[in-house]
Amino acid sequence: MNSTPSLDELFENRISYPDFEAQERLGRLVGLDNQISRLSKILGLLINSKGLENWANRHHAGADQLVKMILRRPPLVVLAGDVGSGKSELAETIGDAVARQEDIEVSLLPLSLSTRGQGRVGEMTQLISAAFEYTFEEAQKLRSVSGAARGGVILLVDEADALAQSREATQMHHEDRAGVNAFIRGIDRIANGQLPAAVIMCTNRVNALDPAIKRRAADILAFSRPNEAQREAVLGSPLRQLGFKEDHIKHFVKATGPVDGRQYGFTFSDLTQRLIPAIVLDAYPNQPITPKRAYEVTQTITPTPPFKEGAA
Repeated sequence: MNSTPSLDELFENRISYPDFEAQERLGRLVGLDNQISRLSKILGLLINSKGLENWANRHHAGADQLVKMILRRPPLVVLAGDVGSGKSELAETIGDAVARQEDIEVSLLPLSLSTRGQGRVGEMTQLISAAFEYTFEEAQKLRSVSGAARGGVILLVDEADALAQSREATQMHHEDRAGVNAFIRGIDRIANGQLPAAVIMCTNRVNALDPAIKRRAADILAFSRPNEAQREAVLGSPLRQLGFKEDHIKHFVKATGPVDGRQYGFTFSDLTQRLIPAIVLDAYPNQPITPKRAYEVTQTITPTPPFKEGAA
């Protein structure tokens, strides 16, 4: 592979924020308030360092050492957790919150899974290097002398363990090792350039990531299956709109958690993309939805099994 990869080869569904659709999608991520708040703040600091300096001047004048310590963190955040826990959806929409928070335009560059290449020697490394090169060039255009970013860039790496798995794995091919090295170089280059850019990596297998990459993470945000309060937050509003009483809702919340010897409950995506649509489709187009029948439908749905680190 001798030619430089095209943008379409490198990235999928590039998005510019603020974006109303992304804002709506982000608003539907109920139960993830802590992760949303934390991630938007972290990315805001990584992309627009001037914001932290302004905050320190207002509230903690003279705390230069503190500011420098925070701003020296590498521009990487890892979202880690079980399947269906909202990692990818948050990663794809958080740019809107950052753009509105910092009052700048933010571009999302989702790295294509085809970046793994076709197995030809040097291909994956070249593709990863090209993706970081493009991110670097775009971010460079947005840097200003004053330190206030004129915009920001987020490079999104979903299923990151497929591209950045630990180099300590004995069965790892030399080309995979070279790809991980390219990742590390790319992250370090953005950090050293002090550019308005950040990298988000999503993974179901955080322990499979290379230790050097995990060490570079400004933060590793954990995602888990929704607890009882979160399941109530997801199910409560739509079920109340159907006229369900609070006792009915409590039954659904309990039924979608760990029950009858099952050690795990429904994921966020199980609730929103499988359960609710199944209840609606069961009644559509000739019957109304009733609590009794909706509960019967719930009983027929098996939640997505947890991802096991040791699975092939």
